[in-house]
Amino acid sequence: MHFKLIIAFIADNKVDIVLNAAREVGAMGATVINHARGEGIEPTKTFFGLQLETHRNVLLLLVEEHLARTILEKISEVGGFETDMGAGIAFQLDVEDAVGVAHQVQKLTGLVEENL
Repeated sequence: MHFKLIIAFIADNKVDIVLNAAREVGAMGATVINHARGEGIEPTKTFFGLQLETHRNVLLLLVEEHLARTILEKISEVGGFETDMGAGIAFQLDVEDAVGVAHQVQKLTGLVEENL
């Protein structure tokens, strides 16, 4: 079984919504890294020298490759990535190898076979 790593940068208030949506379409779990910072096209605004920025969270989802695009699209949809400027971004990377995923493989085998 081959995997992809989906990395999503999202606003704090959308983490639970995005995680639940990802699970609905096949994600088995995620790692959430809190309080990331970033900057998009427009530089971060300041007010009397203080930066006015919202913290982001980084979601790492190791998913089966046949489910990856569906999960990525669902994350984008519920997170508003294409409609709301600054809502977040997500992308996927190929994973060459992974360990510690035996339980996921057992559960995913039937799910992936149904979708193929």
